[in-house]
Amino acid sequence: MTPRQRFFDCLHRSPPALFEAALWMAAEHDPDVNPQHVLSNFKDLQQRVSAGLPMLPVSELAQPLLRRLNDMGFAQDDFTPLRPQVALLNKVLELRRGQPLSLGLIALELARGLEIPLVGVNFPGHFLLRVPGADHLLDPCGGRRLYPNDCRELLQRQYGPNLKLSAEHLLTADPVQMLQRLSRNLRQLHISHDNCIGALIDAERVLELGNASAADYLARASLYQRLDCPNAERFDLEHALMLSDDPIQRLRLTERLGHLPPNSVVH
Repeated sequence: MTPRQRFFDCLHRSPPALFEAALWMAAEHDPDVNPQHVLSNFKDLQQRVSAGLPMLPVSELAQPLLRRLNDMGFAQDDFTPLRPQVALLNKVLELRRGQPLSLGLIALELARGLEIPLVGVNFPGHFLLRVPGADHLLDPCGGRRLYPNDCRELLQRQYGPNLKLSAEHLLTADPVQMLQRLSRNLRQLHISHDNCIGALIDAERVLELGNASAADYLARASLYQRLDCPNAERFDLEHALMLSDDPIQRLRLTERLGHLPPNSVVH
């Protein structure tokens, strides 16, 4: 099977193999990545993390787990501009630097192996974690507790004062949602480093995962434009047009479609 097929095979298991699926995403970009080898080494990390945890009920170990990871050097990457390696789990495990989502996925896999209750939260702009039933969220980058006011402050820091905190921002993320977010992150990181082929791999995965937005089709259309594939670009622009409910965007998409050559050669 191809890495993409193995990726979806992980999602079809019960329960889905979230962490392994993310490793197969990395294998799509680097054929030298061996997810089974990474998983084998991960057991050693789990043992070292476990050895440093306090003697507490498992329901109270999520924050100590995150602090333990931070003590071991796992932290948010502050290199500018961000590089794709911050979202590729094999690189994050190697360099111990990553985005909140990639660090969160590592924490979730450790928690799963240690039977510590922990779930992901697709908070806008900064992936978060939560112990089911707790009155606070946890920052995967160090374990800081975030209460509602902290979440409002984080949201405003990311998006400005006009975006208000809502219950939708605090919903538990399922594996598909987390992997789609990771795919979108990688797509943008590859675009920002002028790697159109790498970005296209991620853009296709975003759409294959389902529930794609107009922005997702537009992102792939722009990649096809840069790669001089007008038929594929037209396909994605038409889908973006169908999904868009913004009249200005719809007008611009219609104009853009009108500028594409008719009956162009298939690439």
